[in-house]
Amino acid sequence: MAAERIVTVIPALNEERTIESVARGALSHGDVIVVDDGSTDRTSELAARAGARVIRHERNLGKGAALKTGIREALRGSYDVIVFMDADGQHDPSLIPDLASAINGGDFVIGSRFIERNHHTMPVQRRLSNRLTTWILRFATGYSITDSQSGFRAISSRYAHLILDLPYDDYVYESEAICETSRHRLRIAEVPITCCYGDEKSYIGLGDVIQYIKFIIKLFLRRFNPGRG
Repeated sequence: MAAERIVTVIPALNEERTIESVARGALSHGDVIVVDDGSTDRTSELAARAGARVIRHERNLGKGAALKTGIREALRGSYDVIVFMDADGQHDPSLIPDLASAINGGDFVIGSRFIERNHHTMPVQRRLSNRLTTWILRFATGYSITDSQSGFRAISSRYAHLILDLPYDDYVYESEAICETSRHRLRIAEVPITCCYGDEKSYIGLGDVIQYIKFIIKLFLRRFNPGRG
């Protein structure tokens, strides 16, 4: 049986400190697409120097928009699996094969920091918000997931089009992608990962929080009245 063809999509915004090493690590396991979401530093230059295919947004459109751009580009190739990972160095590229191989047991795979309690270094506020949003998404989708906010994921390329046209361009996109896989009754699986937290930047502002609250309200509307939301 031929080895699976893997492409890793990396959304990036002003990550010149880490993007080169992250891209090089991912390239050990397949092709890499870096979507530079309007960076004002050398992110694009360094990603290209590492060997990644770089697509640049002229202005910042949001993480969801960057992921969708990466999916569109990936679907032009003959890949079996599309992996998503962050550009800030939190994720270990050596775990890409673990996520890709788990596609055999699930159409959509999440790298979880909670399966083997690999979250002890996670900032407390992130841990609490993750617990809350994960509970809400478990309730809304029926999936027994443990880490809804992980950006280290994989999807079978045959189903990637299902999460391509979601109406969110910001951080809500990643949660809505889980809901969309549920609506299409895809299998979901989780594999344990570790994360390295440093002084990475957060681009989540008040507007993002408000948008997420609206999203949660829509989830409950869908749950109790499927004709709405």
